[in-house]
Amino acid sequence: MIVRKELIFQTAEKDKLSAALVIARSELSFQKEEKGKRAAELGIANKELVFQDGEKGKRAAELGIANIELAFQGEEKEKRAAELSIANKELVFQNKEKDKRAAELSVANKELVFQNKEKEKRANELIIANKELAFQNEEKEKRAAELSIANIELVFQNNEKEKRADELGIANKELAFQSKEKGKREIANKELEEYSYSLKLASQYSRSLIEASRDPLFTISPSGKITDMNEATVKVTGVAREQLIGTDFFHYFTEPVKAKEGYQQVFEKGFVTDYPLTITDHHLTEVLFNGSVYKDEQGNVIGAVVVARDITDQKRIETELIEAKIFAELATGIAEDAKSKAESATRIAVDAVKAKQQFLSNMSHEIRTPMNAIIGFTKVVLKTELTAKQKEYLTAIKISGDALIVLINDILDLAKVDAGKMVFEATPFKMALSISAMLHLFETKIQEKNLVLVKEYDSNIPEVLVGDAVRLHQIILNLVSNAVKFTTKGTITVSVRQLEEVDENVMIEFAIADTGIGISENKMEKIFENFQQASSGTSRVYGGTGLGLAIVKQLVEAQGGSISVKSKIDEGAVFSFVLGFQKTKVTAEIETDIMELDAEIKNIKILVVEDIALNQLLMKTLLDEFGFERDIAANGKIAIEKLQAKCYDIILMDLQMPEMNGFEATEYIRNTMQSAIPIIALTADVTTVDLAKCRAVGMNDYIAKPVDERLLYSKIVGLVKKPAATDVPGTIINETGKKIR
Repeated sequence: MIVRKELIFQTAEKDKLSAALVIARSELSFQKEEKGKRAAELGIANKELVFQDGEKGKRAAELGIANIELAFQGEEKEKRAAELSIANKELVFQNKEKDKRAAELSVANKELVFQNKEKEKRANELIIANKELAFQNEEKEKRAAELSIANIELVFQNNEKEKRADELGIANKELAFQSKEKGKREIANKELEEYSYSLKLASQYSRSLIEASRDPLFTISPSGKITDMNEATVKVTGVAREQLIGTDFFHYFTEPVKAKEGYQQVFEKGFVTDYPLTITDHHLTEVLFNGSVYKDEQGNVIGAVVVARDITDQKRIETELIEAKIFAELATGIAEDAKSKAESATRIAVDAVKAKQQFLSNMSHEIRTPMNAIIGFTKVVLKTELTAKQKEYLTAIKISGDALIVLINDILDLAKVDAGKMVFEATPFKMALSISAMLHLFETKIQEKNLVLVKEYDSNIPEVLVGDAVRLHQIILNLVSNAVKFTTKGTITVSVRQLEEVDENVMIEFAIADTGIGISENKMEKIFENFQQASSGTSRVYGGTGLGLAIVKQLVEAQGGSISVKSKIDEGAVFSFVLGFQKTKVTAEIETDIMELDAEIKNIKILVVEDIALNQLLMKTLLDEFGFERDIAANGKIAIEKLQAKCYDIILMDLQMPEMNGFEATEYIRNTMQSAIPIIALTADVTTVDLAKCRAVGMNDYIAKPVDERLLYSKIVGLVKKPAATDVPGTIINETGKKIR
């Protein structure tokens, strides 16, 4: 019975072992399938899987041995059952065998425990293999993400290549445009050279016609002022040309009232013939006054041409004929015939000169208009892309134009001083700041010549004084400019010191000293005369017209001051002058700065009222560079029509125009339209009369031709952007920023 139980127990154990073997085989089969999958995905795990297969093969061999052993035990048990009767006898022996079998079973149990441990090892190895597979999957995903980023980068690079291709196309178009513009500029340069040459020929031709007349010839303005004359006039009157210009025509005759009536008849009737007068000279020359008006292109009378035919010989003949009348009537007839022929010849000469004189007068009156275009367009072209030669030629044209404008201004100032028309302001200003700002203009030139500029300023001078800062600038600029011009090495010293202070007035001495070429003692007085320099070689070497010091002297003396000079040859010169100023407690006005072009200021609408096409084109060019909107009107009437149809921020108004001039248009805008829009006058004539008239009709400011583009920009922005309270119609601000009241 015990043996049977033992057999049943062994059979159960055998079944358990068989089940475990089946499970192990199933596990082994599953592991093989997983191994196959992992082997397909993981090349790196192949060695590990091979190792696992080897281990599993060993376990399978061990299980085979165990199965054989179990089969043997089964056979043995069957033998025991068959020999049951014999076994009773051998029970003791079997018990011993049973102990052996128990020992063997213990070994089998140990083997089973060992197999379970091996299964756990295989499970752990499977977990490691799964983690390795997950790591490889993550690496694949990273590679895929990197590939996506690489694709995006490739698309971006393709887009950048397309942009570069588009930019290259635009650059090619720009290059083609610049080539066309270069051709246009070359044509414009040739036309400008041809125009300048024709202008020079016309000037020489007109002057030749004037000087061809042996009789005194004048041109006079409607107000009776002499505007030009020929050399015969200078010889007859004994007065220099510069002193004649701008003076009253009738002052040079023995009967000024009669002479005044004579030229008034010319402007009333349009002409006068054989009007008898006597020129005041050492001979008291008797003349027949013949005159005729000349007009501009619009038919407006702008002056008169007068020829004073010398009839001294005619008078003598008449006297001789009267004395000889009692002796011979025939002689009288001959003299009268001669007189008739002489008068006929005079009229022919007057008619021949009149047409040419009118052309010359118009050209002289409008001399600033072509200069405005020449200088203005030269500045515009200089800003473009040029070759070195083109830039050199254009710079020469600009320098020549600037020199001519300086000469015109000097002559104008000289004429105004001589005629007593110079007006001096009485405005509060800060002298120290004013002089420092003025000397700043010479810094570049002084550095170029390696000179040293020294400023000495008396601290006792009141901070704010009342006087004409503009004319003070003009005086010091002339003197410092001369010092820089005639000094090649050393120092230029500008000193300002207070001489005395009495009540509300101060006397101040200004001195400009240099270490230049100096002036000989016998030339010191001569240098203050018109068109005079220290020597004939000075003009050739250093340039200049000799007007600067003459203007300085007259400006100083016209303000009640005095000027003097001390000098030694090759040691330098010291020019000093004394002027009086009033003290004040009033705060000085801040001078208007010359503004730099601001790219942010764009929204300014400007109406340009100008009749000359060249000036219209120049103003368009300048305003386009500023970035301003602009419309053009050819006269005042068209300007008013545009104002009624559109709003503008400011008006640039020329003064002399056909149909309706700038004065008439401004008066209509202020009085009829009741508009306070800022108006800047554009004028080629900056005389006191014009400025007073500008102020009277309500213009806010003026700018002289040729136009300084930076000054124009500053005035436009200043009037448009500053508070409305300062835009008072009737207030004129001069070109240095000072108000003229």
